[in-house]
Amino acid sequence: MRRRFFKDVHPVAQFAPVSAVSRAFTEGAYLDAEKKRRILTAADQLGYRPNALAASLQGAGSNLVAIFVGEMPNHYDKEVAAALVNGLNAAGKWPIVIGGAGDTAKSAIQNVLRYPLEAMILRSGSLDADVVSSCLKLGIPVISSGRIVEGPAVDNICVRNREAMAMMTEHLINQGRRKFAYLSGPDTFWSTHERYLGFEETVKEHRLEPCSKLYGDYSVMGRFNAIQLHPDLANMDALVCANDAMALGALMYLKSKSISVPGEIAVTGFDDISMAEWPNVELTTLRNPIEALVKGTIDLLMARAADP
Repeated sequence: MRRRFFKDVHPVAQFAPVSAVSRAFTEGAYLDAEKKRRILTAADQLGYRPNALAASLQGAGSNLVAIFVGEMPNHYDKEVAAALVNGLNAAGKWPIVIGGAGDTAKSAIQNVLRYPLEAMILRSGSLDADVVSSCLKLGIPVISSGRIVEGPAVDNICVRNREAMAMMTEHLINQGRRKFAYLSGPDTFWSTHERYLGFEETVKEHRLEPCSKLYGDYSVMGRFNAIQLHPDLANMDALVCANDAMALGALMYLKSKSISVPGEIAVTGFDDISMAEWPNVELTTLRNPIEALVKGTIDLLMARAADP
């Protein structure tokens, strides 16, 4: 069955002028109520919907917003992506979600830039700067969510990673912990460096030295595998993890070794994902508020649209 077009609605709507059909689908345009009802009824019978992309070429906003989410290695990224999509839908926007990494992701982004985007939201912490440059050359505003990106027409929204991790470390020290290990994420992520700085500066302020620094990939199993390589778990009484997913992996491993948490080793996370409050987990963590992040992102989007 072929797609119905604007011209198909005109003769069915009892000889309504073409301009009347156009006004029937234009928000705020004046049209006699009965005439509008007949036109919309005819359109519904035909299965007709206006071509929004065509309308955007005539000056109307496209409402298309691209979101680059990267590979989403941990649960927090998935929760944020879902909340962003829901928030944009509620704001009347049509999100286009792009995932992946490397050349595949770059190709997908270049392809989506052919559409009349109202904005590009960047969620991946390891995104290449060329993507930002490509957007700005096309006049597409960029919102960086989760990392700081400098540049004109670039808005940023990000949790205070450094300060937050310093607060967590201070809390553990106040609880009497002295033998610290730190589980870091990949260095390619902006937040990795910021969170470690908050931890490192705080332990040094108290004249402490971390007993070790481990590396994971921000996933549950990445942390589970990393902690197996630690030679001496008895040499730590606190394990500070750069995110909740790795903290969950650490809890799994310590439980498998019958090591008491927090009795022998305190384990902390970062993000406050939904699994952190499960009864069999009850992870001590820092909240990286998704609701505030989504609201702030959409507020920035609307502000940029109102004043480019």
